[in-house]
Amino acid sequence: MDLKYIGHSAFELKFENNSVLIDPYVSQNEKYNWRNANITDIFLTHAHGDHLGEAIEIAKEKDATITAIVELAKYCQEQGCKVRSVNFGGWINYEWGRVTFVPAFHTSSLPDGRYAGEAAGIIFDVENVRIYHAGDTALTSEMKTIKELYRPNIAMLPIGGTYTMDAEHAAVAAQWLGAQRIIPMHYNTFPEIQADLEKFMALVQVNNTGCVVLDPSKVE
Repeated sequence: MDLKYIGHSAFELKFENNSVLIDPYVSQNEKYNWRNANITDIFLTHAHGDHLGEAIEIAKEKDATITAIVELAKYCQEQGCKVRSVNFGGWINYEWGRVTFVPAFHTSSLPDGRYAGEAAGIIFDVENVRIYHAGDTALTSEMKTIKELYRPNIAMLPIGGTYTMDAEHAAVAAQWLGAQRIIPMHYNTFPEIQADLEKFMALVQVNNTGCVVLDPSKVE
């Protein structure tokens, strides 16, 4: 498995024969060409435009399935996409692994302003590695439960503040989660979410947690 950071909160999990996209706001990175990837599944944490991104377009062209919380999945289905409608609960199985949706503390609305269900984080269990994509969220004690139940190896955490955790709160989240590797996301895309990466790295490393800063400009 290869983990690619496309930018903002968008990631690609690439397997031997196919790829999975998370929150594919890919238009903000002109170096990433999703048409070259064999994308079979798309996962959405919530409906805001910087997370829904180009999911509809990609899903239609690639005949990929969008997995999302019930209300958001229904919207994607209305747009002509194949969907898997889920909610918070147990594991959902795929050919390449399994996934569970967990609570995030954030809002979620569709492009037309309609309610889009609860915002979520997503835990991927792939090739004996557990990856937690927090989506957009404030610091929440749910992260202690995530450590107890799922013990993620890798956690992608928003650090930009204003709409999500800032660097200080994300460092606390990293401690509560107990993941060996933390990947910062959702920062510096807009003026409102500028973050001090060096400060975040220093805060995280106080607890001997590895902080891996991925450069989206190097993605293919």
